[in-house]
Amino acid sequence: MTLFHSLYHQGFARIAACTLPVTIANPERNARQALDVLRECDRQGVAAVVFPELGLTGYTLDDLRFQDVILDGALSALIRVVEGTRTLMPVAVVGVPLVREGLLYNCAAVIHQGRILGVVPKSHLPRYREFYEPRHFTSGLRTSGTIRLLGDDVPFGADLLFQAEDVRGLTLGVEICEDLWVASPPSGKLAEAGATVILNPSASPVTIGRTDDRSLLCQAQSMRTLTAYAYAAAGEGESTTDLAWDGQVSLHEAGRLLAQSDRFPQGERLVVADVDLDLLRQERMRTGQFGQAGQEFRTVGFTLQPPMTDLGLKRDVVRFPFVPSDARTLARDCYEGWTIQVSALRRRLQASGAQRAVIGVSGGLDSTLALLVAVRAADEIGWPRTHVLAYTMPGFATGSESRSLAHALMKALGVEVNELDIRPTAQTMLAGIGHPFVAGKPVHDITFENVQAGLRTDFLFRIANYRNGIVIGTGDLSELALGWCTYGVGDQMSHYNVNAGMPKTLIQHVIRWLAREGKLGDGVAPVLERIVSAEITPELVPDTGQGVQSTEQTIGPYPLQDFTLYHVLRHGFRPSRIAFLAEKAWGDVSRGEWPAHYPEDRKTSYDLSQIRHWLEIFLRRFFGTSQFKRSAMPNGPKLVYGGSLSPRGDWRAPSDGSADAWLQELWDNLPQTNTDL
Repeated sequence: MTLFHSLYHQGFARIAACTLPVTIANPERNARQALDVLRECDRQGVAAVVFPELGLTGYTLDDLRFQDVILDGALSALIRVVEGTRTLMPVAVVGVPLVREGLLYNCAAVIHQGRILGVVPKSHLPRYREFYEPRHFTSGLRTSGTIRLLGDDVPFGADLLFQAEDVRGLTLGVEICEDLWVASPPSGKLAEAGATVILNPSASPVTIGRTDDRSLLCQAQSMRTLTAYAYAAAGEGESTTDLAWDGQVSLHEAGRLLAQSDRFPQGERLVVADVDLDLLRQERMRTGQFGQAGQEFRTVGFTLQPPMTDLGLKRDVVRFPFVPSDARTLARDCYEGWTIQVSALRRRLQASGAQRAVIGVSGGLDSTLALLVAVRAADEIGWPRTHVLAYTMPGFATGSESRSLAHALMKALGVEVNELDIRPTAQTMLAGIGHPFVAGKPVHDITFENVQAGLRTDFLFRIANYRNGIVIGTGDLSELALGWCTYGVGDQMSHYNVNAGMPKTLIQHVIRWLAREGKLGDGVAPVLERIVSAEITPELVPDTGQGVQSTEQTIGPYPLQDFTLYHVLRHGFRPSRIAFLAEKAWGDVSRGEWPAHYPEDRKTSYDLSQIRHWLEIFLRRFFGTSQFKRSAMPNGPKLVYGGSLSPRGDWRAPSDGSADAWLQELWDNLPQTNTDL
């Protein structure tokens, strides 16, 4: 299990950013402090760490930068840091002033295990307001060559990349402070050339509101370049003659904040987070915009030799990737998802020339949401709600609770209420095909189930044809992923499926949000709350003493299966890696945040054996047996950023594919363990 639990084996790299209490004009002391932090980073298994701009001397030296005492001291301090890293793993990015061919440069030295890998000079020198760096430094823009340091010719220039030869996807790029603030930051080209981690040694004095500006820039640049962006600003110890310093330190990844420090620190602030290199690699591969500018850059290789042991994981892995835990963000997502559904259906109803919307209502989550969408679309078109033809169609296993919920909801919404008992027709069909159920034998096989599911859809299509309407689909994204629908009929077929892009785990939150905010009419909210709290069941098999037929006991818990769906669909991750992430997300109920309004009695955990079991079922169904159903799915709007399963959009796959490769990867990297499932 060692490799399985190793973050580096699983495609992560531990990155750090640090601000230190600098001592102005005392490079030796600053070097000692940096080495102390590097030793701590080594203990934590950090791959790379960035320190503030000109951190070996202090940024606020002004004209003292020209003094030989300072420049000689900076060089000696640099040598001390280089020597001190011989037995340490992390790559260190250290700020230092250096002279090259008679010109002074504001530099970042990239150091690893007693070697200076390269020196990156600052490209853009600010000269506005409090800044006048061109008075002292020469711009490194478009420089390329070497600099003589420690008896070696060291790569020097703004065209350098630093690539780990033994960690896939770990390529470092460096830009310095102001470089981030310009119209075309160097990190853009660095990323296009292959850099996945950008390290920014910064000074950046603080004024009111500047912290937000820095955060916005780091977030936006990491999103635009699909990189991890590590930022370390100068803090305590810099001169406060005319300025102040807050020591802002942060780590972003593809627009997501991974970690940040307190502001105005007293003492050092070290921020550490695990960057998902596999995620960045997958995202870049899909865009096709990266890896095409490598000829403009020089690459310096190094061997990291990371520990292949369990270091834990220093990042949050969200349990519900489709459902934000923050209440305001969740409310926004519910509003947007709901509004997309309504506007899409409204457009389809108008374009089709239909005069009615026809929908089957079971009293379950999916049909409830679809009915709510249809009602609001009718309202916006100007139809009376009676133009929504709602049918509950009891079968052999329909429970009294779901039937009463369906009637209560239809009545509260003011739609045309209909009940159509499918049992007589089902018996005729079962008898016609010679099914033993008609002879009184309790054979509740898949044919028995599908006859009921199919008849419901048959009736709805004929009703729509008869009353000039279209059938509104109810099957959701999670069911489509798992093939939990009957081909050609049932949840797989409709004239337009408003739920095709909605994951099951988000549906319950949208319905809860509508109960609070939807303004759908008196008496609707209490019915919605009862529906959300009910067991998820297809109600196709009668209760023979084994309890109500449970969907999740057959195809797996939807929270786990939606977790897998997101990482398969959005990132194309390997099954064993999804299992690794799922264990971090679901192994401990008390860890991390749960979505707002999530019921306490549904909070649960899953161990690795359970995760593996349900993941195997997902792989068999998603890659092996259900694609043909998705290849023929009706139109419906894409809703979530994680993707859709439309064969005309996000997911195009052969209908006769095999799950063997995915299953083998799981078996090879996560052997079977004892389980009571």
